[in-house]
Amino acid sequence: MGVPTATPPASAPEQGAPGRLKPLGTVVVVLGVVAVAITLTSYVLPKASRPVQSPPAPRVEQAAAAVRTVIHSVVYELSGAKGAQNVTYVAQGSELLQKTEVTAPWSTTFERESQEGRDEFYSLSAQGSGGGALRCRIVVDGEVVSDRTAPAPGAPVTCTS
Repeated sequence: MGVPTATPPASAPEQGAPGRLKPLGTVVVVLGVVAVAITLTSYVLPKASRPVQSPPAPRVEQAAAAVRTVIHSVVYELSGAKGAQNVTYVAQGSELLQKTEVTAPWSTTFERESQEGRDEFYSLSAQGSGGGALRCRIVVDGEVVSDRTAPAPGAPVTCTS
């Protein structure tokens, strides 16, 4: 038996070879890391950027209440004096009308359309002219809703409801 002999290591490659492979290996590793980062980002970010939505609230549908229209008969009256000036009243659709001068007794009648159950505003005002105190009345659907008399001859009077 003999003494083992050592085998010399294989000859080392040339000095320039490892230098050329190192940059190529680094590029491959960097490209791999970038590819993994892009893949993870595409899966994670779009889901995180969407706002969290709560489930939709249950919808309760209400039947529209039937709105009934009512037509009221309205009468405005002035009496008690020889005449009136600056007669102003609320007419159809809340339209404000004015008469410069009227002879008493004076009245106007019109119909006013409104929703059932809705309070309506009625108004008549005038200034008496001549002798006697001026009186105003508002009658809606046959019922007197306002009746006033001026405090003195020539004084203004206003009825509202």
